[in-house]
Amino acid sequence: MVTTAQESPAPYLGVLKSGLDDQRVRATQVRTLYRAMRSATVADVALAIAVTGFYYYSTHRISVLVWFALHFLQTLRLPLLLAYFKDPDADARIDHWERVATRELGINSVVWGLAPWLMLKAETPGLTALMIVAILTMSSAGTRAVASIRKAYFAYTVPMTVGLASALAWQGTSFSVFLAIGCLLMLRTTLQFAMNQHDTLSQSVQLRYQQQDLSERLAEQMAATARASEEKTRFFAAASHDLRQPMHAIALFGAVLERELRDRPQHEHAERLMNAVRSLSTSLDTMLDVSQLDAGIIHADLRPTSLTPVFQSLQQVFSARAEEKGLQLRFRVTPLTVLTDAELLRRLLANLIENAIKYTADGGVLVVVRPRGNEAWIEVYDTGCGIDAVNLTRIFDEYYQVGNPGRNRALGLGIGLSIVRRLGVLLGHRIEVASQPGRGSRFRVVMPTVTSSTAETGPQDEEADERSSRPLLPRRVLLVDDEVDIGHAVAALLQSRGVEIDVVVDEASARERLHRGIEEGEPIDVLICDYRLANDVDGLELGQRLLAGLDRPIPMILVTGETAPQRLRRVRESGVRVIFKPASAHVLLQSLADLHTQPSVQTTDRVGQTVADADTSARVESG
Repeated sequence: MVTTAQESPAPYLGVLKSGLDDQRVRATQVRTLYRAMRSATVADVALAIAVTGFYYYSTHRISVLVWFALHFLQTLRLPLLLAYFKDPDADARIDHWERVATRELGINSVVWGLAPWLMLKAETPGLTALMIVAILTMSSAGTRAVASIRKAYFAYTVPMTVGLASALAWQGTSFSVFLAIGCLLMLRTTLQFAMNQHDTLSQSVQLRYQQQDLSERLAEQMAATARASEEKTRFFAAASHDLRQPMHAIALFGAVLERELRDRPQHEHAERLMNAVRSLSTSLDTMLDVSQLDAGIIHADLRPTSLTPVFQSLQQVFSARAEEKGLQLRFRVTPLTVLTDAELLRRLLANLIENAIKYTADGGVLVVVRPRGNEAWIEVYDTGCGIDAVNLTRIFDEYYQVGNPGRNRALGLGIGLSIVRRLGVLLGHRIEVASQPGRGSRFRVVMPTVTSSTAETGPQDEEADERSSRPLLPRRVLLVDDEVDIGHAVAALLQSRGVEIDVVVDEASARERLHRGIEEGEPIDVLICDYRLANDVDGLELGQRLLAGLDRPIPMILVTGETAPQRLRRVRESGVRVIFKPASAHVLLQSLADLHTQPSVQTTDRVGQTVADADTSARVESG
């Protein structure tokens, strides 16, 4: 069999890894043995003193003192063992320290094996029994301390037990021979126990290192996943910003062209251009919605809210869309007051209704409210294609679409239901879904009802519609933007509405224009700053510096294509009015009108948008 160059390293790496694991296991076993040496030596010396004292007191034999001297000399070799703890390369010198431990344990065991030969007499059965108990106890108990190394427990157990058995057998009596055989059987049992103990310890050490390796690999994978997620976030933020820049200019130039070509044959082409621009803008805005929700810059303002105006605004938005597809769109509302955020609830339901219309070819869509005890159920029914059980658990995932394997752009990005899920969590409203393939789906939003006469009735929308009909624009606007195309587009749009506009690219030019306007009696009414300027200049900080030294307050609008969560939070916390790219002409004009008529209002609204009309504020995207 021929092995390619790519295949050969794999088994080599496996053998290398296995070798490293074996080395670590052996190092741990040797370390365990040496850590037990100190306490084991103390117990050994204490027992030796006790045995020597008792036997010498009973027999007064000089051989007892000779044995104690041998044991004392053997104990003096203890520093040879303790040197292990001073060796910085001990784990790398496993073979050496294993030999040292085995040798010293063997010497100690031989000394104890000489004790029966030097101390026992056949006519002293009591002393014989005491010796048997002492040595067999040491052999059995010491096995636990030395079982981590196979050679060590053989060296420690065998000499002392064989010495005892041989001394008993040498006495020649039938009873002493019987005791000798019993000692050897005890040795066999002890060795069997030691081998089992050794295997158990080895396996536990191996498992510990395997778990450690798995934990390290898991941590590496988690770190790699986190890095990939951060890189993806940075990539999408940068890509979204770079896409929004030209789209912003296209939207504004398109609005100017559409206005100028209104009474010409080419107007139809301009309308088609703007429809395409609005479609792409909706997709970009949907990604912005997700970024804002994930960044935590959208907060729910829960208060008693009447559902009737919410349904009325949704009906105005979606009636024409349903009619274009030949579908019936019906709303049935029961006069209920619920605890919710009217704007966020409108956005949540708008996503569900848009989804229902998009995936329904025949029949219609029904939106109904049902009181259920202390709860209100808002249910969206459709007669569309339905969702099978396999896909039902995944429809709230980002970019997942049922029945759109070809990623048909007409069916959206697949983010709408993920926004529904996020909004449901933010509002504390439970989202439920039931569906049958071929028969349609039902989405249910469950929220608490309240008894209150102070429910919101949606005056903001009415005021917005009233203002948007004939907006009162400022006379002079200063734009700070280093993108030439965007500067020309904004200038063309505002000049077509009779607004004087100066476009500058840096702080020095902006400061000069502001002060010149004050000196000439033609002060700037509104300052517009792009968030990300050339050379990493922060447009928010630049604008705040420009306005800080003026005698009279000038409202400011920040224009950005950012989607990075941390930057979105910073923008929101600044309290400056924000427009997100690509902005339509209506959004820019309405924002200018709002600040010109109410210059003190400069904070972003609760959903981070400056859109006044119901259709835009209920921005939707299908799943």
